[in-house]
Amino acid sequence: MTALGTAPGLGATAAPIRRGRRRSTPFLLALVGTAYLAVFFVIPLLSGLIVSLMSGNPNDGYTFTWNFGVYSALFVDPQVPYLTFLLRSLWYGVAATLVTIVVGYPVAYFIAFRVSARWKSPLLMLVFVSFLVSFVIRTDMWAFVLASQGPVVTVLQGIGLAGKDFQILGTSGAVIFGDAYNDLAFMVLPIYAALERIDPRLGEAANDLYAGKVRAFWHTTLPLSRSGVFAGVLLVFIDCVGDPVNSALLGGTNTYTIGQAIQDAYSGNQQYNVAAALSTVLMVVLGIILFVYARVSGTDDLEDLV
Repeated sequence: MTALGTAPGLGATAAPIRRGRRRSTPFLLALVGTAYLAVFFVIPLLSGLIVSLMSGNPNDGYTFTWNFGVYSALFVDPQVPYLTFLLRSLWYGVAATLVTIVVGYPVAYFIAFRVSARWKSPLLMLVFVSFLVSFVIRTDMWAFVLASQGPVVTVLQGIGLAGKDFQILGTSGAVIFGDAYNDLAFMVLPIYAALERIDPRLGEAANDLYAGKVRAFWHTTLPLSRSGVFAGVLLVFIDCVGDPVNSALLGGTNTYTIGQAIQDAYSGNQQYNVAAALSTVLMVVLGIILFVYARVSGTDDLEDLV
C-alpha cells in the first residue's frame, strides 16, 4: 500500500522536472553559440568602441577620455575625405555583389539541375579551387593579367577594341572585378544549397499548367531560392565593402577605400583611435543597410539553408 500510495506522488514530482529539462535544453544548447558570439563578436566590438574614445599619440600612448569628437572629426577634415572613401566602398560592394549574382546564379543553377549527381561534387570543387591559393597571391596575379602590357589589354588592342592609352588596372572596374572574382564562391554555394532543396517536380507542374520555362523559373525557382541569394548577398557585400586588398593591388589613387583607410590609420600612421572609430562607423552603417535589406527582402525561409 505504501509503494502504491507513493507512486503517484513520485510521478507528479518527476513530471515537472522532465518538463523543466525539455524547456531548458534549447537554452543550454544555445550557450555554445552565445559564448562564441560574445567572445569573437561582441567583445571585439566593445573593444573597438573603447579604443575609438581614447586620446593620445603613438609616442606618449593612448588613454581613455570619452573622446567622441573623433567621430565628428572623421567627416569634417577636408584633407582626408573619409565619407568619400566610405561611399566608394559601398558602391564597390553593391556592384561586386550584383556581378556575383549575375555570374553565380547560372553556375549554381547548372550544377543543381543540369548535371548528374556524380558530377556535382567535382564541379563544386572547381568553384572553390581558387581558395587553394592565397587571397593576396591570386589578386596580385590579376594585377599582372590586367596590366597595360598584360594579355587582356594586349589582346583588346590587337583586335582593335581598345586604343593605345586604354588601361584596366588602376580603375574602379578592376577593383570591382577583383572583389567579384574573389567572392564568387560565397555566392554560388548558398544559392546552390537553396536550389538543391527545390523539388524538380514543381517546375514540371508549372509547365503542365501552361507556364513557359521563363515564367516557371520566375514564379517558382527564383522565389524558392531567395534564401540562398539573401545569404550570398550578406557574405559577398560585407566582405567587399571592408576589403583593402583588391583596391590596393588592382586600384589606384582614385579607388582608395575605407578598408585601406582603416589599414593605413592602424598600421601606417598608428592612429589606433581613428582606425577603431572608422571600423565602428563601418560596422554601424553595414548593420543598418543589412537590417533594411532583411526587412525588405524577407528572411522567413532562411532556415531552409540549415
